[in-house]
Amino acid sequence: MRAPVLRIGLAAVFAFGLAAPAQAAAIDGAQLTLLWGLPFAGILLSIALFPLIAPSVWHHHYGKIAGFWALAFLLPFALLQGGAGGAAHIVLEVALHEYLPFTILLLSLFTIAGGVRITGNLHGSPSLNTALLAAGTVLASWMGTTGAAMLLIRPLIRANDNRKHNVHVIVFFIFLVANVGGALTPLGDPPLFLGFLNGVRFFWTMEALFLPTLLLSAILLGVFYLVDRHLYIKEGVTRDPTPDTTIGLEGGINIMLLAGVVGAVLLSGTWNPGWSFDIFGVELKPQNLARDVILLGLAGLSLLLTAKDTRQGNGFTWEPILEVAKLFAGIFLTIVPVIAILRAGENGALHDLIALATNPDGSPRDEMYFWLTGMLSAFLDNAPTYLVFFHMAGGDAPTLMGAMASTLLAISMGAVYMGALTYIGNAPNFMVKAIAEQSGIRMPSFFGYMLWSFPLLLLPFALITWLWFL
Repeated sequence: MRAPVLRIGLAAVFAFGLAAPAQAAAIDGAQLTLLWGLPFAGILLSIALFPLIAPSVWHHHYGKIAGFWALAFLLPFALLQGGAGGAAHIVLEVALHEYLPFTILLLSLFTIAGGVRITGNLHGSPSLNTALLAAGTVLASWMGTTGAAMLLIRPLIRANDNRKHNVHVIVFFIFLVANVGGALTPLGDPPLFLGFLNGVRFFWTMEALFLPTLLLSAILLGVFYLVDRHLYIKEGVTRDPTPDTTIGLEGGINIMLLAGVVGAVLLSGTWNPGWSFDIFGVELKPQNLARDVILLGLAGLSLLLTAKDTRQGNGFTWEPILEVAKLFAGIFLTIVPVIAILRAGENGALHDLIALATNPDGSPRDEMYFWLTGMLSAFLDNAPTYLVFFHMAGGDAPTLMGAMASTLLAISMGAVYMGALTYIGNAPNFMVKAIAEQSGIRMPSFFGYMLWSFPLLLLPFALITWLWFL
């Protein structure tokens, strides 16, 4: 247990520990060319393509690849723009304001959710499968899409291990539990937590996304039930290699710890003591520091109070969160110049993209924000994609929750929902695929999965566009 935690810490130190005390002038995005966006594009394309074309290289060297792209931004910036002090200040600011809070939340959710295990086995009938998918969809917003997916995927596979046709069960599980279900709170999906860190209220997503999420979930659950019922009747009675046994729950203490996570995040959004302090010129607020300390404490309690056998039964390892820690160190650094360019608006190098999503009168085209955010989230990573369009829309949370609420709604929905279009749209997608294949299910290839996702998802997305944005 110690070694993986130490490696996570070393990854963070390697990425951010060299920061020196310095004050950097704000980056003028109007003076930056698109070349400054190449490291950001490079790391996202690496994440998208390396696991497909060179999985062994990626598995052993993804940290080095992320570090390469981070340095591809920092070294030229130090030489040409802000000097060594300016580059160091950017690193420290990114670390304290975004990277560490983001990684600490994911670490706590991953650790706590990994300590809950459902034992036993039920019969995978259409009604049971639909109920499990619905339960996972609800849980995803409160324990994260990764946590809910890891909790329920193995019980779902066991329940259907006697079925001749079970690929569709896993595909719809990815749609609903690993993606759509995470839309209602900042705990559900990383893009929404980034919005929370940038000032979006905790319950804004539930208020704004509840109806579209309910509609989309109902459509997908209804379609799933009809497909599953048809195949269930068609295949008839088959031998069950894992007969039905009583359902049980191990690691129940972690349910209480998850409630503590919700409380800690709510605390940071509601408690404002009215003072702050600086670390080498970077402002820190006590409510955010308190949240992060509580989250780390809750994760530590989970490790102490959960039996090792429970985590082993869940197939728990530290590798997924270590990968997140390394990759997002690079992502949060390389996105800095892209955000600066977007903040420059029409004076920046991305003025054509802004024009595409802007009406002649200057108002945003919400339908374009939905589809641009969504399609890029499907093929890149939905968390940094959310940040790009959040700042493209101005980046001011009060305005985006007020006069531009429909634009923030479009960005949020696109980032969360359309991560389901490909295996690489959201982190749990590939994890679910790998677990299913380890259990003997012949999952579709990368493009084979898209033959499922595009026909099943694009029509509901078009309906949502018509109902909310046109």
